[in-house]
Amino acid sequence: MSYCASRFHTIRRRSVEVRVGSVGVGGSNPVRVQSMTTSDTQDVEATVRQSVALAEVGCEIVRVTAPNVAAAKCLRDIRHGFSAAGFANVPLVADIHFLPSAAMEAVEHVEKVRVNPGNYADKKKFAVREYSDADYDREMQRLHEAFSPLVLRCKELGRSMRIGTNHGSLSDRIMNRHGDTPLGMVESALEFVRIAESHGFHNIILSMKSSNPKVMIQAYRLLVQRMDAVHRPYPLHLGVTEAGDGEDGRIKSAIGIGSLLMDGLGDTIRISLTEDSVYEIPVARALVERAEAAAKQSEGAPHAAPDSIDPYHYHRRETTTVRLGAKRVAGGSEPPRVLVSLPTAATTPAELKSLLATTARSHKDTPFEGLIVRAESPEFLNSSVKLAPVAADAGAALVFEVGRLGAQEVREASIPVGAIVARDFAGGESTELEAFARAAREGGWSLAVGIDPADFSGLAAALQAIGDEGMIVSLRVSEHAACPGIPPTSLGAHRQLLECLRAIGSRAPVWIRNRRARTSDGEVAFLQQLLDASILTGGFLCDGLGDLVSIETEADTARACLLAYNVLQGAGARISKTEFVACPSCGRTLFDLQSTTQRIRSRTRHLKGVKIAIMGCIVNGPGEMADADFGYVGGAPGKINLYVGRNCVRYNIPEAEADDRLVDLIREHGRWTEPEREDPVARSSGAVA
Repeated sequence: MSYCASRFHTIRRRSVEVRVGSVGVGGSNPVRVQSMTTSDTQDVEATVRQSVALAEVGCEIVRVTAPNVAAAKCLRDIRHGFSAAGFANVPLVADIHFLPSAAMEAVEHVEKVRVNPGNYADKKKFAVREYSDADYDREMQRLHEAFSPLVLRCKELGRSMRIGTNHGSLSDRIMNRHGDTPLGMVESALEFVRIAESHGFHNIILSMKSSNPKVMIQAYRLLVQRMDAVHRPYPLHLGVTEAGDGEDGRIKSAIGIGSLLMDGLGDTIRISLTEDSVYEIPVARALVERAEAAAKQSEGAPHAAPDSIDPYHYHRRETTTVRLGAKRVAGGSEPPRVLVSLPTAATTPAELKSLLATTARSHKDTPFEGLIVRAESPEFLNSSVKLAPVAADAGAALVFEVGRLGAQEVREASIPVGAIVARDFAGGESTELEAFARAAREGGWSLAVGIDPADFSGLAAALQAIGDEGMIVSLRVSEHAACPGIPPTSLGAHRQLLECLRAIGSRAPVWIRNRRARTSDGEVAFLQQLLDASILTGGFLCDGLGDLVSIETEADTARACLLAYNVLQGAGARISKTEFVACPSCGRTLFDLQSTTQRIRSRTRHLKGVKIAIMGCIVNGPGEMADADFGYVGGAPGKINLYVGRNCVRYNIPEAEADDRLVDLIREHGRWTEPEREDPVARSSGAVA
């Protein structure tokens, strides 16, 4: 059973409707946008002020943490103050983790309660033990007794509930029976669903959050596949937790949330950024707009049989390899390679040398591995070939975009060995395709074939006859397919292309090209570029697909290159810098997350391949840090605990000393290197409004 109606078109999953106060979630309602206050919940005035600020920028559901009974009692006054400010129709959600007593107080005052099944009425010891069936049944009985009072009170008051699994806070019984896996996340939620359903309570929304987009995507897919067959099709709340800040936080969120929205999944979303919450809303709105545009474009599309991908487990597609200049290979087991567009087709060798010299130092860990040259006339092609020595000195391959030039015109240009010629082919151009393939093999260069899946049948025989040697495949831009808000090179179209290749047994590497049909002004806002690249490239990579990547919507070559590497890192496909797992601020946070994250980033961002978690409290800390190398966690007011993996190794360090102690810990474990002198080209991810 597939988890979605079609992986080729955006056909929205029809869930049951759940009412959150006056707001409908699921069913025929639009995807709802929500966020969370960051103030101390017991500071009623500040929490009301933040709730109002969120509602004013378009937040439809506001979540407030209730870590204890005292905070939960404050929700009454927060609800009154929020309503008095003119937002009586914007529901409030109480965020509950450990204390059933806090949940029982909170449910009296707000429209929805969120419980974390890994924390609710559970004390994690991270103990390794075997759970017999009898042990597990006793645990379920204990949980039934602890959770049932909240379920019954929600039913009595007409409240809704989100059962929200976090990858970082699975219970010991789940960890020992199912492991730290998407399946464990799903089973954690379904334990609670079964208890709720035993009382006839169905006003439920479900979520499967992780800081790892790949894990998050797999967990949601598996949840739908497991749940819809035996339970009601409950609405889904989508989120990537601990995504971080700036560009990186937006990329991770767009990879996870955006790709699932394109699958037709998701009824509410939250972008979890380590920034002021109001900055989450424009990003969420932009993702929803893309999903709505994709659904509109897909109207009338048939439900489709599943493609050949295993959507619940990651396996990288096996491909042949191609040369990429003199020094590199693409495809096979190589990491995805990054190609960038040169500013103009008329770039001279001197201009290219200057560009490469300017960016060489700042791109030491993020090199230009291929340079795309627009050479759509014989004159431009012949002049562009002269760039080969400069590119070779920089270790980059040349990629010639030749437009509608013929094979003979390209053959006469003396394309250098190891270069790539990129050309789109229509369905009736099989003879021309074969001529290009012969020229490529004679000249020692590779051919990147752009194909529209709708035309594939007209080229299939030629592609089979040619074989995979020296071949790369990309999606041809179909100008007629452009739709406002969605790039023509969509995730679904790429999946269709892969199915076409599988049908003829092709193992050619695939080039993910982020490009748009031309618009009247030719401009694309950077946030739009970032989201589109993250959804397409990140979503494709999380399925184990893609061997070359280019972001051709950004005119600034250096910026496009860094964005490509950041998307690769967000998808877990290639590591080029320090990675930070940072939770969004909330009322549980024991220190200022934004300033702390920036401070630690400034000290450690040169540590390529090191993953550092910065967590405001213990709620998800040890679990979300399971695949982090080091962790910096709020343990008590003014006190920090330091972790190696999920193991706490330093307790109650004064906050003023904690940064230095973290550096010492990294040094003790042999992962520290001294930073080079700061480069004038900024390498950190800045906030994107």
